[in-house]
Amino acid sequence: MDPRTTFDSATDLATALGEVGYLSDDALSTVTWLSLRLGRPLLMEGEPGTGKTALAEALAESMDLPLIRLQCYEGIDASQALYDWDFPRQILHVRALEASAGAPQDVQALEADLFDERFLLARPVLRALREAPAVLLIDEVDRADDEFEAFLLEVLSTWQVTIPELGTVAAATPPVVVLTSNRTRELHDALKRRCLYHWLEHPGIERELAIVRTRAPEVPAALAEQVVRAVHRIRDDRELLKPPGVAETLDWARALHELGTRTLDTATAAATLGVAVKYREDAERVKKALDELLTP
Repeated sequence: MDPRTTFDSATDLATALGEVGYLSDDALSTVTWLSLRLGRPLLMEGEPGTGKTALAEALAESMDLPLIRLQCYEGIDASQALYDWDFPRQILHVRALEASAGAPQDVQALEADLFDERFLLARPVLRALREAPAVLLIDEVDRADDEFEAFLLEVLSTWQVTIPELGTVAAATPPVVVLTSNRTRELHDALKRRCLYHWLEHPGIERELAIVRTRAPEVPAALAEQVVRAVHRIRDDRELLKPPGVAETLDWARALHELGTRTLDTATAAATLGVAVKYREDAERVKKALDELLTP
């Protein structure tokens, strides 16, 4: 299956995403559809909790493709994204050969035997090339360094990698690639030019309320609306270290439902605020303003 032809239009894509619980706006569904159609990676930047990672998960589910995730972090290098060799199994193999042969092995033959497919540990990027069609999520790419960016750019340009001991591995069908960034640093222009770009904002009140109703239908409608409006007022405080994302909205609504809450009052909000706000300084600021935040 060629992912480029899965959806006839951006509207079809938005409908399919909605069926798996991801509600996208017109701009997001359009740029995502174009990335599929043109075979280009999609780079999404935005605040944590705006649904960047969830989009890749929803794409994989809606297209019935495997999701392969590469979580970036400081110090990650190409080998951790591509492949490694299973050294413990290789050592055991050598010892088994020596025990059975009773004499030293031919060095070249032994080396060829050791660097065989059965000892290869495929990491996410190599898996995505070999198992395509697949969705490759390169999460929080801004945590990696310049050298790793250059490596990614090469792979995304050629859709192939070379394993010296085995040869070149090329994707029969390029994977669907979604890169996410929380913009802790600026990515290089070369990587951005290779991708289609979208800045993902927190959803508006109506769309976030629709998300809660879709993802947490057990939560009473009145409570869901109170939670969503409270979260939006919390986000309006630009001095917060980390405003709550959609995931926190969902968690807070579900937690309140589990407590049997029907109406969100100041005491209940203060007692459960840690579900939505994860920094002490933020929690203290929000608690001081709860009466105002919960005013209809």
